[in-house]
Amino acid sequence: MDVNTLRIAVTLLSLALFVGIVAWAWSRGNRARFDEAARLPANDGEGSAR
Repeated sequence: MDVNTLRIAVTLLSLALFVGIVAWAWSRGNRARFDEAARLPANDGEGSAR
């Protein structure tokens, strides 16, 4: 196996992993969980951090 073939394989694997993570993050099934996590800092009950 040539080093360039290994580089191509790692690049394609990284691209596939990136696309998979983006698809998972934008899936409708995760929307409610991500919306709840986004509200956590505002719902901590301690007021402002200042």
